[in-house]
Amino acid sequence: MSRRYLVTGGTGFLGSSIVKRLVDAGHFVRSLDDNSRGAVRRLGNYLRTVELVEADVRNADAARRAIKGMDTVIHMAFVNGTEFFYSKPELVLDVAIKGMLNVLEGCRSENVGDLIVASSAEVYQSPPVVPTDETAPFSIPDPLNPRYSYGGGKIINELMAINYGRTGFDRVTIFRPHNVYGPDMGWEHVLPQLIVQMVRKVKEVGRVESLPIEIQGDGRQTRAFLHVDDFAQGLMCVINGGQHLNIYHIGNPEEVTIRDVVDKIAKYFGREVKIIVGEEAAGSTRRRCPDISKLVRLGYHPRISLEMGLPSIADWYTEHFEEEPSRMVNQVLF
Repeated sequence: MSRRYLVTGGTGFLGSSIVKRLVDAGHFVRSLDDNSRGAVRRLGNYLRTVELVEADVRNADAARRAIKGMDTVIHMAFVNGTEFFYSKPELVLDVAIKGMLNVLEGCRSENVGDLIVASSAEVYQSPPVVPTDETAPFSIPDPLNPRYSYGGGKIINELMAINYGRTGFDRVTIFRPHNVYGPDMGWEHVLPQLIVQMVRKVKEVGRVESLPIEIQGDGRQTRAFLHVDDFAQGLMCVINGGQHLNIYHIGNPEEVTIRDVVDKIAKYFGREVKIIVGEEAAGSTRRRCPDISKLVRLGYHPRISLEMGLPSIADWYTEHFEEEPSRMVNQVLF
């Protein structure tokens, strides 16, 4: 049965992926985004069928008007990107708190009882157990570190969603994506930064020397990367089967070190590399990999390994590397 969905942050990297998936499933979709980091180009041919509302989720009236007439709200508007956690923590928290409050109150005023909220693995920062399931405790190790503006904002969002959701909602469900990647994902993430660094070094040193690739820390940190197509499939499982006041990890349990990632990227480009280790940023997580058992029970199965998914992102950033903001050059954050 066709439903009416509002996706906040609908022109963002993750938001646009679920907008397209919902349209393909035959649903009506409205996107609310101020396009400060989102971009309508991400919707491509879907622009003909998606209703676009250009507004800031911090504007309560705009949020309420966008929510009006919807069956479900998928709240994904947030300031993402590791670089912004450090450089714009006040903005990160402002969007987090005002945006969540406006969505919750807008749903109540417009009698929309189905709300799905995006969170993050950053809510537990350095998890006590890896792979990590949804019961891991929240953690803010150092409130003076601006990095935790992001994780703190997501913790607040989860608490607000769950506690507001106890009354006046039929379903409030939370999902936590883990290191999603793909073409046109932005510049403030480790995979685009490594790929662009490699492309620039190829141009600098030619074909003879091995490429000196600078990384943060010793490269033994681990992550589990999830291709955006698998993310969209996982979120559809949450949309179609997620239960009230439940939390679901969306990820891929393929855990790799950052050194392994560099080697895989180098292999794709047919080059040898020499890793140059650097200082590890305060608050960086040494190891992260999700336990996705709960979502698997809803029918989710990631299909795209990192090696399979790398060509799509490597090709896009090779083509667009000159568009990289100058502040991001050689700044590898994760």
